[in-house]
Amino acid sequence: MPIAPRTAMVLAAGLGERMRPLTDRMPKPLVPVAGKPLIDHVLDRLAAAGVVRAVVNVHYLADMIERHLKSRTRPQIVISDEREKLLNTGGGVVKALDAIGREPFFHVNSDTIWIDGVKPNLERLAEAFDPTTMDALLLLAPVSTSIGYPGRGDFTMAPDGRLTRRGERDIAPFVYAGAAILRPELFKGAPDGAFSLTTLFSRAEAAGRLHGQRLEGVWMHVGTPEAIKDAEAAITASAA
Repeated sequence: MPIAPRTAMVLAAGLGERMRPLTDRMPKPLVPVAGKPLIDHVLDRLAAAGVVRAVVNVHYLADMIERHLKSRTRPQIVISDEREKLLNTGGGVVKALDAIGREPFFHVNSDTIWIDGVKPNLERLAEAFDPTTMDALLLLAPVSTSIGYPGRGDFTMAPDGRLTRRGERDIAPFVYAGAAILRPELFKGAPDGAFSLTTLFSRAEAAGRLHGQRLEGVWMHVGTPEAIKDAEAAITASAA
């Protein structure tokens, strides 16, 4: 029986430029959706999935995020401070690896939000993760049913779950939903400084160790102020 990760890395250091003017005065993780800051949607899901410690990286308006999280106990919050230099999605994890530990961990964007199906998607992700064959298991949302996503998709998925990144001129059926389980070993030999996690995803793909899990429910891409209304309408409809 797979052991669900007890630790998570939550990315909360981005500038949130596409969410302006809201992010002129607050960091994107604190933008409220359906009455709750985006980062609390994420942390509540992680707590429900059994995560006991979440490492949260901070950069833009970092003091506001730290104050907001100070009283939180489930999960326990550990701050990874990137005030001096923003390290991007890959470098941020490398900086935080000592706090994350040696076991596979959840890796979640602080601004990702979805409506679960019958079983919580983080629980499904944990059940599907196999460290003997995977360095990364990504939660993937079908492009056709996602709300507020205007892109061309990220990946195609083979019957065994292995992923292939979309070619530059292609259209892919799945978009990365901003949640994954990663092995710390994925970061061996990682570049120094700031770099994108997609660099390591490509390396895992080449080794046949990048896998995907289809999201059950509805994923919402909350990238702009206008997208918040669509996300809130979907959440309200799901609760009816």
